[in-house]
Order: sequence, then C-alpha cells, then structure tokens
Amino acid sequence: QAHLEESGGGLVQAGESLRLSCADSGGSFSDRPVGWFRQAPGKERDFVAAINWSGNITRYGDFAQGRFTISRDNAKNTAYLQLNSLKPDDMGVYYCAARTLGAGITSRRELYDYWGQGTQVTVSS
Repeated sequence: QAHLEESGGGLVQAGESLRLSCADSGGSFSDRPVGWFRQAPGKERDFVAAINWSGNITRYGDFAQGRFTISRDNAKNTAYLQLNSLKPDDMGVYYCAARTLGAGITSRRELYDYWGQGTQVTVSS
C-alpha cells in the first residue's frame, strides 16, 4: 500500500512560487501513477496534474497548464508540484494521490486509491 504525506504548503503573496512534495513511505512508489488535486473551502476537489510511473507522461488541469509543473523522483519515492505565478484563486488544500500498481494516469479523482492528508496553500493579494 502507498502511504502519502504532502509538505511544502504555506502563505505566499500573489505572483510567488511554492514547491509541494509528496513522499510515499508505503513502497512500490515507482510503479504508481501520481496525481495532485486541490480543494478550496466549499468547493469540490479539482484535478491539478498527474504523472505516470516513469515521469515521461503528464497531464494538467486547464488552470494549471503553463504555471504548474508535476515531476517525480522515484529514487526518493517523492513526487513534486511546482506552483508558479500563484494567484488568490489557487488557494486551497492540495492533496497528492496514487493509483494502484500498473494503472494509467487519469484526472478522475474517484480512480485514485491512496490519498495524503493535504497541505494548505494560501495566497495573499
């Protein structure tokens, strides 16, 4: 099983950057697709980005394209989400998620099997 823990959230001003990390202590990380989602208060959990097991295939939500970058380091059992040019609308709890071994990447949150606890991103204007 995957055991995911996010870190790197915080308070920044509009236009600044953050780098979120998702560490997996459960094993078999390199065989799992990973996704990032975010949830603002009172809103649904939205797809941000996903990456396949090897890191050569990525997918982004419309708002993330061009500003956010997903990556992974399988040697460190960690995935990353680089957030650039942050806006107040980007505020929320960011969650990483992993799928079962051998699955493909997807933007559908219901297809992810493992979730972290989330990390808060706050952007002041």
